[in-house]
Amino acid sequence: MSATKVVVALGGNALQEAGSPATAEAQLEVVRKTVEYLAELSCRGFELAVVHGNGPQVGRIVLATEAAANITPAMPFDVCGAMSQGYIGYHIQQALRFALKKRNRNVPVVSIVTQVVVDKDDPAFSHPTKPIGPFYTEEEAKRIADEKGYTMKEDSGRGWRRVVASPQPKKIVEFSCLKELWDTTIAVVAGGGGIPVIEKEDGSLEGVAAVIDKDLAAERVAEEIGADVLMILTEVEKVAINFRKPDHKDLENITVAEAEKYMAEGHFAPGSMLPKVQAAVMFAKANPGKKAIITSLFKAVEALEGRTGTVITAE
Repeated sequence: MSATKVVVALGGNALQEAGSPATAEAQLEVVRKTVEYLAELSCRGFELAVVHGNGPQVGRIVLATEAAANITPAMPFDVCGAMSQGYIGYHIQQALRFALKKRNRNVPVVSIVTQVVVDKDDPAFSHPTKPIGPFYTEEEAKRIADEKGYTMKEDSGRGWRRVVASPQPKKIVEFSCLKELWDTTIAVVAGGGGIPVIEKEDGSLEGVAAVIDKDLAAERVAEEIGADVLMILTEVEKVAINFRKPDHKDLENITVAEAEKYMAEGHFAPGSMLPKVQAAVMFAKANPGKKAIITSLFKAVEALEGRTGTVITAE
């Protein structure tokens, strides 16, 4: 019997703890804890690919290059995205390789700098929604918007952040590399949702200023590789409707139709739980008999063993 193929999408809490300093050293410490759960999945025989977010990281890289613009040219947004893929992937592959080694499991871990094709006419370019960078007060956000022309929006009650376009992922450019590596290697792929690129008439690719939602990119990866499970890891053990209200209800096993009903009723916050549920629905709908799981990083093993989490299936 072949091993279960799982594409894991890591949430922001897998890379950075609330209240911790925004340093590379602090991130590495968090990643070292995160990969313990991934190593356990590998040791239980699951075949993995890992997708991660990069919202805070790419935002800080952009801020750093802009702050130093009088000394060295600022980097374009797509290049900043590539830089974030590099250093986050480096942390994950270094830490995960060691976590596997401690368990006497000799599995290589490699990061693929991944481009993802988007449609140049995607309406998202006219309506930026994807939060990046640090949180600000409303007063700070208004000042930054006035000074730099950024679009700033309130993010799920947590503060104000810069938002950029978030186009739909259409194709993983480096998919063939992932396919070649799958049987022998854990690949970190489509980091930050991938570097968004458009296809030009001559067949070349050109980077664009946007951030692809990492959960939707993970769904694209899972679908193309033929994964059995798309597992989206976040801060909560289960998705809920009426979140934090008196009639709060955790969801366990739901169908695509039920999930679509809850989305239409507005139960899930844009930029937070909504894209996770959207990605899960897309995967389950396109892959009858397979499932998407949304759960906490800390419950990843239990969720894949069917003991917790929110499971979304076609029927």
